[in-house]
Amino acid sequence: MLLFAFSGRDILLKVSGDNTYSLPTTDILPLLKYSGTPLPVHSADHEEVMALSLSESFTAEGYFMCGLRESYYRLSIDDYLLAGKCYELLYHERNHQYCGRCGNKMHRATDISRRCEHCGYEVWPQLQTAVIVLVHRGDEVLLVHAHNFRGPFFGLVAGFVETGESLEEAVRRELREEVGIEISSLRYFGSQPWPYPSGLMVGFHADYASGEISIQREELSEARWFTRHNLPLIPEKLSIARRLIDDWLGE
Repeated sequence: MLLFAFSGRDILLKVSGDNTYSLPTTDILPLLKYSGTPLPVHSADHEEVMALSLSESFTAEGYFMCGLRESYYRLSIDDYLLAGKCYELLYHERNHQYCGRCGNKMHRATDISRRCEHCGYEVWPQLQTAVIVLVHRGDEVLLVHAHNFRGPFFGLVAGFVETGESLEEAVRRELREEVGIEISSLRYFGSQPWPYPSGLMVGFHADYASGEISIQREELSEARWFTRHNLPLIPEKLSIARRLIDDWLGE
């Protein structure tokens, strides 16, 4: 059985002699120091795998602790997505040991939910839904640099959906707040689980309608229009921001 073992946001990988990476199996469980009970998780094709939280990093020849983001470049896309699911379920279990209603102990009820042993209150993983948008103006697109970006690259306007708000309303609000512009022809592109720790990114294309760029200084350091011929450094391939930009570049 495949094993998804995490120390913080690092995942344990197996390294072969030709420097390729794969997931270890539960055969190495006796060698690991971990906290809590290993968590059975089902993949998209219903195969059962095991997830657990290590109490300390594992170091041994043939094994490698790798950041979850970095594992995107070392694992198959299916294994990377399943790693994200395992990480999110471990995060959910770790943060719901006790009932938020009555304070008693909670136990696993289904593959993804936990239930209070006393009052029966049941909780599921809470996704933090965010929108992200690529705005077009003729042959230009709007790219921004946010203070929380991990590097000098430019990305897209994005933000969390607020209570009582549709996805479309969230896109328009974020653009008004962060860059001061209005849009038209908002169109859905796709979505992406973002397990850092429990996000869902929903991507859109949109057309510029009006307004001059006026950035929200608390969030952004810069926002500019770019063409295909003067693009700055853009996000990594694991992100939906990059998929949106690549979709535009391929038009």
